Amino acid sequence: MKEYKRIVVNPDIMFGKPVIKGTRITVEQILRKLAGGMNMNDIIVDHPHLKPEDIFAAQEFAADYLAEEEIAFG
Repeated sequence: MKEYKRIVVNPDIMFGKPVIKGTRITVEQILRKLAGGMNMNDIIVDHPHLKPEDIFAAQEFAADYLAEEEIAFG
């Protein structure tokens, strides 16, 4: 698995969901905010300790995860 500088997966943090390092903000939370229409600046206003690089890292992590996922057609 690729190593990510800004993303951590630890079973003791948020039940092992991928989070932004040093936070309890999950990759999923960031993606849902983006999908809900928030932009990067909106997310940073909600979570001022985040940086744009954190949001890009969440998107990269999700894209890499999906790229390795097997898709079954029924």
